[in-house]
Order: sequence, then C-alpha cells, then structure tokens
Amino acid sequence: MYERIREKLGILADAAKYDVSCSSSGSNRKNENKGIGNAEGTGICHTYTEDGRCVSLLKILLTNHCIYDCAFCVSRRSNDIKRAAFTVEEVVELTMNFYRRNYIEGLFLSSGIFKDADYTMERLVRIVKNLRHEERFNGYIHLKTIPGASDELLHEAGMYADRMSINLEMPTETGLKLLAPEKSHAEVKKPLKYIQNNIIRFESEKALIKSVPKFVPAGQSTQIVVGATPESDKEILYTAHSFYQNFSLKRVYYSGYIPISYDARLPAIGSQPPLIRENRLYQADWLMRFYGFKVQEILNDFHPNLEADVDPKLSWALRNLDQFPVDINTADYYMILRVPGIGVSSALKIVQARKFGRLYQYHLRQLGIAFGKARHFIRYADSPVQLREYEAGHIKGLILSESKSKYKKNPLNQLSLF
Repeated sequence: MYERIREKLGILADAAKYDVSCSSSGSNRKNENKGIGNAEGTGICHTYTEDGRCVSLLKILLTNHCIYDCAFCVSRRSNDIKRAAFTVEEVVELTMNFYRRNYIEGLFLSSGIFKDADYTMERLVRIVKNLRHEERFNGYIHLKTIPGASDELLHEAGMYADRMSINLEMPTETGLKLLAPEKSHAEVKKPLKYIQNNIIRFESEKALIKSVPKFVPAGQSTQIVVGATPESDKEILYTAHSFYQNFSLKRVYYSGYIPISYDARLPAIGSQPPLIRENRLYQADWLMRFYGFKVQEILNDFHPNLEADVDPKLSWALRNLDQFPVDINTADYYMILRVPGIGVSSALKIVQARKFGRLYQYHLRQLGIAFGKARHFIRYADSPVQLREYEAGHIKGLILSESKSKYKKNPLNQLSLF
C-alpha cells in the first residue's frame, strides 16, 4: 500500500511542477538530528506570503490523465507517459500525514481533466471539504479551477479554498487555438468572473453580518506560458493588465516554456526556457501593481519587448530622461518611486526622513537605495554643482559596467542584475 502511494506521489508531484502559480524555492534541506520539518520530501514546494514568510505546501495533481491534447502540456492525452490517479481519500490522508510531521503548512491541488470538467471538479471539492470538515484542517489550500465546471461546484469550492486559480495558458486566443484548439479564453473568463462576483458579494454581506463565511479569502490568480507562441512582451503584459482590471486578480504568473516533447508548432527541444524574459515580465508586472506605472508606459508599439540586459524601470527611465533628475528633497513619493534603484520601502523612508532635514548622499546610502544606479537620475543636498548630462546609452553603459564589476568581486551579486 505504502509503495503504491509513494509511486503515485512521485508521478503526480513531478507533473505538478510545471504549474508556477505556486512558487518553489528549490530547497533540498534534509531533516537530520531529529529536527523539525523536511524540505526534501517529494511534492513539497515553497511559496511566500506578502510579509516574506516562507510557506511549505504539498503540491500535487489529483491525476495526470487528461481528455485534452494541449501541445505544451506534459499530461496531454497523446503523450506517452506513466499515468496515475489518487483517490479522494488518498489525497486527504497524504495531506494530513505530511502536516502532522510538520513537512507542510498547506496544500496546492490541481488536476488533469478526466471524463469531464464536473467529474474532476467534484472530486477536488470533496477533497477540500473532507479536509475542512472531517479533518478540521485549517491550513492554506490553493485549489485549481477546472475550466467548464458548473457554478454550483465553483461556489462550493470557494467556501473551502483560500485561493483559487485557473490557467490562461497562452497570452492570446490565437496562440491558444494553435496549441490547444479544444480550449478557449472564454472558458477561463467565465469562472474568473463568477468567483470575482461572489468574492465581492460575500465581502459586502460580511460588512453587515459578521457571521458570513469567507469565500476565497486569498483571491484568484492565473498563469501565462511564455515563449511557446510568438507573442511579444507587449501582448503578454497587455493581457495580464486586462485580467488584473477585469477580474481583480491577486497575481498573474509567467511560466517560461519548458520543451518537453517534439511538436512542429513548438520551439525546438534543445532550446532553453526563457528565464531572463520570464524574470523581466515579473519585474514589469511589479511596476504595474506597486509602482504606479501604466502598461503603455512600459511597453508600446515603438517598444514592444522588454530588454534583456536592463530591468524595465531603468529601460523606461533611459527612454524618458526629460523627467530627470528628480530632486529627492522636494519630489513627490510617486516620482521618487520611478527612480531606478529606489524601491517602495526606500521611497517611503526618503519621504519620512526628509521631514527632519535635507537629505545628503550618505543619508541615501543609509536608507538602502542602489545609489550607483540611482545617482544618474537624482539630485540631493550635496549633489555636484553641475550634473554632467549624459545620453541614455552612456548612462546604461556606466550602470552595466558597475554591475559587472560588483559581480566579479562577489558572484552572489549576480542576483541584483535580474
């Protein structure tokens, strides 16, 4: 019995790794000397809360059987792979056993679609319902929505899950029809809108009646595959922006396409996942959500793709030098946020600190800004009397050369490049 469950876990945890809606840290720390917890267990991944806390989740599929034949998916029906399926009771038991051993704090549950959408969604709902009612499990649950499932099942799932998500897959309908002709974006939008409306309704009722239960309290998210189809970064970001606006999503995840088998419609098997491009999209997404940037400022018809060698904020600044330098001692918070090298936390500290006096270079360094990058775009109390005016290309060259110099001194600084 144990070996059979372990074999299923290996198959279905491996199949779940392609869904990045739940981030993984890649840790392989073992439990030694009778310590608490184990980061090496099959199916365990790591995600992060808004306050930076790392949370371990059991990340699995209910099954990798699927009625669809999406070219980019490892679980597609035409792929010659080993198939497996958990029972409802097995997933509940696995989750509770992992939790009692302090391996995990929650569950990320997705599935291939077998028989039909309602048949699959009904089993996912039974799992989370059993965990909440029979096992009295109060840990975090992220549940994937099955496209085409009934509103009744979506409603019941929302009563038990903390977060729900449904993958958009390709950024455009054209790309989706190329690689997954049996699917459509309309099938994704319908459940997103249904859950969004219910979240709003439950929150409104909660304001009047305290006993109203929670409904998907951690909101919704989606995932876009990057690099499997030829869309530009502009098309990807505009799609993400539209979904943020229309469905109040908490996150859009960008997944660099990983070649898994030959198909003439897909990039070559030997090609590497577009990890830098994926990272730039996350940075641009951050600018839209937390820095006040409009999507058309980041990318447009004249600038349809993100640059690989510099981050999107620096790229925007170099294209808009007429808005700089920014006077740190007088500019408003939102303009300070647009300075390359200054993040949300540092911008808030600057606004607070200047209430007590003018800010000098040493103040800015103490406040944690990336001064080597920011100095090209700001004025401060002891700025040089006459700032040298450089062209965008020269400033970019200076910043990149400084970054490379830091990397040579300490390879760990490579992380700051991305």
